[in-house]
Amino acid sequence: MAKITYIEHDGTEHTVEVKTGLSVMEGAVKNRVPGIDADCGGACACATCHVYVDEAWREKTGSPSAMEESMLDFADNVEPNSRLSCQIKVTDALDGLIVRTPQSQH
Repeated sequence: MAKITYIEHDGTEHTVEVKTGLSVMEGAVKNRVPGIDADCGGACACATCHVYVDEAWREKTGSPSAMEESMLDFADNVEPNSRLSCQIKVTDALDGLIVRTPQSQH
């Protein structure tokens, strides 16, 4: 299990425990975190799970794949730390991860 903090655009924090092996998106959906709709169910076929990875965690979450980068083209307000949360797998190394949701998803 890893504790992940999801921060809404207004600063509201949701810290939840997410089972290792799930995606950051699945952790949000299972815990009803606002701002992560996951319309495609985690198939990397939409951008409704777009998050900003906290700078301190960018290296640990890795780089987006080519497919993920293509899907991010459909997201609003993409930044260098933008990721699709469905593509970040939870590991013990991500305990303490912080992600923020864009205002456009609320």
